[in-house]
Amino acid sequence: MYQGNDMPLGQRLVRGWNGPLPFYMSRPGYLGAKEEEKMLADLEYLQQMYPAKVRRLSKRIAQMLDRMDYEGSMIYDEYPDSTSLRAIANSCCKVLEKEEELPPEENLVQVLLFSEIYKRRHGGRRGIIDIAR
Repeated sequence: MYQGNDMPLGQRLVRGWNGPLPFYMSRPGYLGAKEEEKMLADLEYLQQMYPAKVRRLSKRIAQMLDRMDYEGSMIYDEYPDSTSLRAIANSCCKVLEKEEELPPEENLVQVLLFSEIYKRRHGGRRGIIDIAR
């Protein structure tokens, strides 16, 4: 096991990361943790402006994704399987069809699900920031 600066370039400890860095952190053009935090904050700010129904759906999808958010989950794979992601989106759609008066389109559910997965993979908060509306 490497220690501190003995690690090869691209594998140094970052924010408590122990071991080789994820592939995207070692590539040229990686923005770094500070820029990534700014991007996530910007994403969360813009999500606050979603229409009320979309905010509600996004929050519900985040709750469903909580069950799949654990160490070793496929949502954290370097390249998550697209078939599995679509199956998760499909199961979210089935739940939402039972809960919503007007069920959302599957494309919208996929976009919201993939956005939530992106946030979790990059250290963002779960769900949309709860604002009074």
